[in-house]
Amino acid sequence: MVRFWCGRILVGVSLLFVVMPTTAKSSKVVMSWKNPAYVHNRAFSRVLALGLSDKAAIRADFEDALAAQLAETGMETIPGNTILLRPEGTNLDLQYLRTQVRENKLDAVVVSRLIKVDNTVTYVPGTAYMPPPFPYYGTFYGYYGAVYPAVYTPGYLKKEKKVRIETNLYVISSGEGELVWTGITDTFNPSNVDKAIDRLVKLVVKQMRDDGAL
Repeated sequence: MVRFWCGRILVGVSLLFVVMPTTAKSSKVVMSWKNPAYVHNRAFSRVLALGLSDKAAIRADFEDALAAQLAETGMETIPGNTILLRPEGTNLDLQYLRTQVRENKLDAVVVSRLIKVDNTVTYVPGTAYMPPPFPYYGTFYGYYGAVYPAVYTPGYLKKEKKVRIETNLYVISSGEGELVWTGITDTFNPSNVDKAIDRLVKLVVKQMRDDGAL
């Protein structure tokens, strides 16, 4: 009997500290702001989609997805990777950027960058065992009927990753480029990069349209 109860205790302890990653996957807009001083008289004609990342492949995938999503609003869009040569480990020359913007007759830029990544671990307590009232112990069937439906749920550790992205829209048809709109999004537990990018660009473009920036 002692060995039986010790075994149950060890099993319970093992289950209690199982690390269980959360499966929730979502993105949300944390904040957005539209420049009240900017007067949007006409739709943008040619827009550059930029991603700021030191990973060339991920940056290119993001720029392609962002350009495609912006194009659905009726604008002509250009992914940054098609006109800007930016090998990994190199800095982008601003004069080169200005030249490309001018030669491609761009009038707006949508640019996104990673702000931070937060990894958190939260303990989720298990279901506490509550003994049935004393009369249930009086008969076997009363006892069995009371305790059989009760299933003990052990506590576990829930891991969560939050990726925060900042996106800005600039009008660059003249001058240094005026900020039109800015937004911050959080993406939770991105397990697939392509799907996470797709959700993000859809969310960002929708928010820009809702805010009247596009």
